[in-house]
Amino acid sequence: MEIRGNRKYWLDMLVRIADPVLTALAARRLKMTMPVESIADRSVCTYLEAAGRLLGGMAPWLELPLSEGEEGELRLAYADLARRSIDAITDPGSPDYGRFGEVDQTLVDAAFLAHAIVRAPNELLGKLDGRVRANLAAALRATRVIRPYRSNWLLFSAMVETALFRMEEDYDRVRLDYAIHMHEIWYKGDGTYGDGEHFAWDYYNSYVIQPMLLDIVHTVGHTYPDGERMKERTLERAQRYAAVQEALISPEGTYPAIGRSITYRTGAFQALAQISLRKELPETLRPAQVRCALQAVIRRCMEAPGTFDANGWLKIGLAGSQPGLGEGYISTGSLYLCSTVYLPLGLPPEDDFWSDPDEPWSSRQLWSGIDRAADHAYHERH
Repeated sequence: MEIRGNRKYWLDMLVRIADPVLTALAARRLKMTMPVESIADRSVCTYLEAAGRLLGGMAPWLELPLSEGEEGELRLAYADLARRSIDAITDPGSPDYGRFGEVDQTLVDAAFLAHAIVRAPNELLGKLDGRVRANLAAALRATRVIRPYRSNWLLFSAMVETALFRMEEDYDRVRLDYAIHMHEIWYKGDGTYGDGEHFAWDYYNSYVIQPMLLDIVHTVGHTYPDGERMKERTLERAQRYAAVQEALISPEGTYPAIGRSITYRTGAFQALAQISLRKELPETLRPAQVRCALQAVIRRCMEAPGTFDANGWLKIGLAGSQPGLGEGYISTGSLYLCSTVYLPLGLPPEDDFWSDPDEPWSSRQLWSGIDRAADHAYHERH
């Protein structure tokens, strides 16, 4: 089957982002090939950042049981590259080994790699041979020496343990319990969590908190006495946050550039993309309007001149090359969190998200004079 329409645009862009990373890493040449743009020295962690974040976004598409036609052949090829990349980044004898546990940042990106495993257990775990699987488990366990900060970092430790749970390896229940418990305490209301005790106007609810918490709880929740209510509550909050995210996208496809890590570009909408992937959008949102809204963001961020260098690697920025937006912890590898907006590619081509005609998103409707129901806050039911 030929890839067509909006899906072709999304897939072409994801492949454009992914190809330099996976081609180099599968050949164990990432450190030799990837240029590193950063303020501080991030050489220990930037390569693992690129791999973990990219695979976290690609995983649902790789997991899609599609093996025929143009897209099926493409998916098979990239699933093979992804597995070879996991081998290269977790093999201690590889020149591209991720140096798990050597610096704090490796916990972060071990968690993104773990998230990819949870999102694609058949393609990115089940098809690994015994040697690679053992190396992966050892790499994840190596990050246990890192003490997470009392912030969204608790979810990095919890996601690592969730992947180990999914792999049927020994896992640390305390790290899971603590992360879930503290985020319950840090919940601020109306579908939003604090990043630790305090609230910040940034996109960390989407970069990390809502997507990881949702997948952690829905993977291990059945092992808790109140697991079903825990899953319901986490989903309801995420649905409200997704509705807010959709409303933030302007009629032009821009969004407020507030808070740190804005150079993650389209990764700011991982939460909305994930709720779309799960087919659990709130009743106020239709799949096609979300597709159109996210596609408008993709165009504004990824088509801006200077987004990619001459060899196809991402440059620091939001709309093009804007190195001044990069904090000290930002480097080339960090930028591949932008791949998480493509999570809905894990839905088959015939799904409503892809097959329904284009629809204006909320801000386009409102600012063109279309009448709509008023928005209201989400209040927790007890």
